[in-house]
Amino acid sequence: MNYISNIEGEVPDSLLEKIKEIKHIALDMDGTIYNGKTLYPFTIDFLKGLKELGVGYSFLTNNPSKSTSDYLKKLEKLGIEATEEEMYTSAQATIDYLKHHRPDLKKLFILGTPSMIDQFETQGFCSLEDAADEEPDALIVAFDMSLTYSRLCRAAWWAQQGKPYFATNPDWVCPTDQPVVLVDCGSICAGIEAATGRKPDKVLGKPRPEMINGILENNKLQPYQIAMVGDRIYTDMMMAHHAKALGVPVLCGEAALEEAKRAEPGFDIVLPSIKELGELIKRTR
Repeated sequence: MNYISNIEGEVPDSLLEKIKEIKHIALDMDGTIYNGKTLYPFTIDFLKGLKELGVGYSFLTNNPSKSTSDYLKKLEKLGIEATEEEMYTSAQATIDYLKHHRPDLKKLFILGTPSMIDQFETQGFCSLEDAADEEPDALIVAFDMSLTYSRLCRAAWWAQQGKPYFATNPDWVCPTDQPVVLVDCGSICAGIEAATGRKPDKVLGKPRPEMINGILENNKLQPYQIAMVGDRIYTDMMMAHHAKALGVPVLCGEAALEEAKRAEPGFDIVLPSIKELGELIKRTR
């Protein structure tokens, strides 16, 4: 593992060669480009530098409860101008997976927020109502803050009937600074499993590789041409490992250097922040 705190120091040629191949950066958000509601001072210059060098980037989040436009508004408030193509949620990863691998599934019963359901409908899917005579092609379960008991029971019914079943993300809870437990997608799926014995056929979102795979397919790239940058070893970096992408943990959020040193599998590089990554990319161009 190379911990590089000063890019003017010695950097292995083999590492520089890997960085030289990078054409796209997948960026975790909280803990990587901002902290809570505060943008890191180096973020804007980092993004600007990538554009100047012709390196693309995407913002990633496991939370599908907000639509792409909602996240873009949040980024805009922080001072980041981004496009729909640069925002990638686990909901979008699920949509892309269905389009690329199960184009036969069009009618969906979705446990998700109205914002997320609108995103599916905008991209050509039909969201069915809670009715026994409206049979879906597949069941989609997400982080649903608008969940009602009747819809949970209907989802369990369609799972029990053997419908193709997809979960947008594996998280048990959603992080919050409020005095409440935000029950997330993984916990909702656990309830369905307890009632029916059925697990999702496919779980999208970190640490699974599908989010990176979707970016690769959409941009016609190979795994060695993308770097996943984030502050969580067990989600961001494990996703990079599963997708065979370059994992770049940064220490400006949750991860600590000692944790990065103990991680299995290990990393080619660990950096204090995205600022140093931007400088390394510039050095290789």
